[in-house]
Amino acid sequence: MAERPPFGFGPPGRPGDDDPDQGGQGTGGQGPFGFGFGGPGGPGGGANPNQFADALRQFADLLSYSGGPVNWELAKNLARHAIVAKGDPSVLANERSAVTDAVRLADLWLDDVTAFPSGIRRTEAWSQSEWLEATFPVWATLCDPIAAKAVESMGTMLAVDPGQMPEDMPPDMKAMLQGMGGFSALAPMMRQLGGAMLGGQLGTALGELAGEMSSSTDIGLPLAPEGTAALLPSGVTAFGEGLSVDINEVRLFLALREAAHHRLFGHVPWLRQHLLGAVEAYAAGITVDVNKLRDSLPELDMTNPEESLRAALSGEGLLHPEDTPQQKVALARLETALALVEGWVATVVSAAAQARLEHAAALAEAIRRRRASGGPAERTFATLVGLEMRPRLLREAATLWTGVTLARGSDGRDALWAHPDLLPTSDDLENPEAFLSGTTEISDLDIAKLEDGDAAPGEEPDRPE
Repeated sequence: MAERPPFGFGPPGRPGDDDPDQGGQGTGGQGPFGFGFGGPGGPGGGANPNQFADALRQFADLLSYSGGPVNWELAKNLARHAIVAKGDPSVLANERSAVTDAVRLADLWLDDVTAFPSGIRRTEAWSQSEWLEATFPVWATLCDPIAAKAVESMGTMLAVDPGQMPEDMPPDMKAMLQGMGGFSALAPMMRQLGGAMLGGQLGTALGELAGEMSSSTDIGLPLAPEGTAALLPSGVTAFGEGLSVDINEVRLFLALREAAHHRLFGHVPWLRQHLLGAVEAYAAGITVDVNKLRDSLPELDMTNPEESLRAALSGEGLLHPEDTPQQKVALARLETALALVEGWVATVVSAAAQARLEHAAALAEAIRRRRASGGPAERTFATLVGLEMRPRLLREAATLWTGVTLARGSDGRDALWAHPDLLPTSDDLENPEAFLSGTTEISDLDIAKLEDGDAAPGEEPDRPE
């Protein structure tokens, strides 16, 4: 049964959301952040008592969440509401059959172009809601580092000296806060609210993202359970709109990309954690502009605190990457890892599709345009992690992998995934010719040395001249 989104959280821009006359949600509070408990009609400034009581109950529910700094239950519920509101029909039996057949055929085609065997153990056709359920645990892991920082910042905004409380504050409230130690005593509540607000932001973002996904690996990260290949029939249809390409060919092309990702993630055992660890390392270097967050909240109406907090958390310039050598290294590592995965997938898919799919080049170009214009991957990282990917690296990674294939064959190309220190670096993407001329052959002895720890992780190994 569909429920109303809790405590006013919902898609932005709904009629009445910002109307100060709706439900007594005007500001007009007293003191910093506008804590206004008095006034005509008691709490809420004349609000309907039943509405205010309902708000208080939902408010208490938000503050009772104890699952960590971010209210992920709220995030998932909001994402579900957003998906249902846009329409998410169940996947039909014939659609599931079409996806299964496409993935099976695509996986067979890849046998001719890569040394990696199939990485698929299960094939699924997902609705958008099923995509959310299957990928949500990974999203929570990815977003936790930056989310925890933002929530902690919420608890520092009320660091006001008890002796500096406004003179016009009601005496009873001033006495209460002074006895508690000032506004800072409200910090735990603000952290709880911050977790709810950020959960709302993330849930809204994921609900929007679900409507743009065509597969489980659409953004280049292993979001699905290991070995599970999945296409979203609604996303496949949406991707093919305007391309004048038969839907069966579109489905096969996207199945090729999905199967290629699973071969790579399934047979490069360190890659999954390497990618997720790179996202986490980058997010750890993000800072939250507390002053800007505080300045964006001149008033906080306690009858509707989530609206002002949600607006503050969505403000421009709130998240800042630290300008440190460590952060620059983390950024380069993440951008390079994502580009290498995407470039390898584009290379093997092109090799498998060029003689089999009439419009393979046009479909590949559609993927490139989607990336360059800020598709789901770019918008997701910008919203949830604070990273804007550089499409140029994606193009150059594909160029490099194509060059390696021509120079050393598919087996030699895929051997570079044996260890992270064998992979091209960001400098190599800038100068692929030097990488190609400096890499002749990788022996079993070279790989054994790396696995024994002769080259430290992240350190560039000696490459044969």
